[in-house]
Amino acid sequence: MDILKEAFALENAKMSGMTTSNRVETSREAKRIILAINEIYKETKDTSLMDVMKRLTAKKKKIDKRLKGRQPDTF
Repeated sequence: MDILKEAFALENAKMSGMTTSNRVETSREAKRIILAINEIYKETKDTSLMDVMKRLTAKKKKIDKRLKGRQPDTF
């Protein structure tokens, strides 16, 4: 499965020193991979695919959090 190779490559990719445009591109790529794995999961119900999706989603959330930046405290 080609999509799983992409998923593992993204999962093991180093995130330090990325530019904003690289973060946006990686976030979009993660979303594409997650959705593609989800389509396969719907057919096979393989729990290992769900684990891969969870790990990629966690990584995507970290990237998105970094993209949005810190929200100022409001009083």
